Amino acid sequence: MTSLKQKTSQTMKPATAAKKLGIYLAAAPTDFQEGVVSREELNALQAEPPQWLQELRKNGPHPRPVVAAKLGISISGLARGGVTEALTTAEIDAIKAENPLWLQHERANQVDVRKEEARIKAKHEKEAAEKAAKESRGH
Repeated sequence: MTSLKQKTSQTMKPATAAKKLGIYLAAAPTDFQEGVVSREELNALQAEPPQWLQELRKNGPHPRPVVAAKLGISISGLARGGVTEALTTAEIDAIKAENPLWLQHERANQVDVRKEEARIKAKHEKEAAEKAAKESRGH
């Protein structure tokens, strides 16, 4: 015997929705901060962002992952540079224009990290190819 279940919408906390939208929760409207967000509502916000969401994405304040990405560094690099708060686009642009020593250092670190990640990926791909070739030969 099967029971008829009403399909319930998946919901998430505002902090989770803000993270998925790439916005700083404290800057979002109060009703967004205090409510729950369904999967359908999140999809609608992503597909057709309302004015407040467009404004937040354009001018901020931005959460640390977005700030780090806009500066081309890691979140850890932000902390090492003393940036612990959300920043507006204008503040990020000012840091870029100033190009302080800590930012130059963190960008160089990021380049090194990416090179190392690429080296490791290539090594694993080579090992996998060698293993596949060996198995295809029947050994």
